[in-house]
Amino acid sequence: MTMYQEQAYSGALPVTQANKVLRNTYSLLAMTLAFSAAVAGVSMSLNLPHPGIILTLVGYFGALFFTTKFRDSALGLVGVFALTGFMGYTLGPILNRYLALPGGGEIVMMAMAGTATIFFALSAYALVKKTNFSFMGSFLIVGVLVAFLAGLGAIFFEMPALSLAVSAMFVLLMSGMILYQTSEIVHGGETNYIMATVGLFVSIFNLFTSLLHILGFMNSDE
Repeated sequence: MTMYQEQAYSGALPVTQANKVLRNTYSLLAMTLAFSAAVAGVSMSLNLPHPGIILTLVGYFGALFFTTKFRDSALGLVGVFALTGFMGYTLGPILNRYLALPGGGEIVMMAMAGTATIFFALSAYALVKKTNFSFMGSFLIVGVLVAFLAGLGAIFFEMPALSLAVSAMFVLLMSGMILYQTSEIVHGGETNYIMATVGLFVSIFNLFTSLLHILGFMNSDE
């Protein structure tokens, strides 16, 4: 559920420049993940309510628009932390709901471990193999759009089976996005570390929440 762009380029970035983008991206990604986790922790401790699907979409796309508009300035960094902090706030009530389930702590830990394993494994593969995954861009964008619309339908029409199927789709799509986004940095398709960070953060967030949903369903009596 983010803005992904395919960019044409004539060749890979010089190694030093690509490495700089990677370093900046992973440094900012680590900071935003920590910040988002801290905000989620505060949201959980205060037992804040979830803002709901409409406010979540407005807040997300508003912060994304701001970040994209100012991606080449310091304000872009403000946008990144506003976006990731907001997503952390929305995550707090979700985590509280799962922690209230029997074995909820184990569900959350398994989702975190699964997310970390998938992210590091796919990132390492893209970095070591240096395979160009730019060909996946159009397919992934269409897939995310279809899954997003199906997810909205599952929410508004209260269709648990469709919601579960959407979560499974997002696990696959976000895994593909991690490969694609990392490849874009390595091969020069993405040279802005702010937008690279946003893309990877959203992929990790969606991967984590999708795994939470699947594991929660598997451990329930639904």
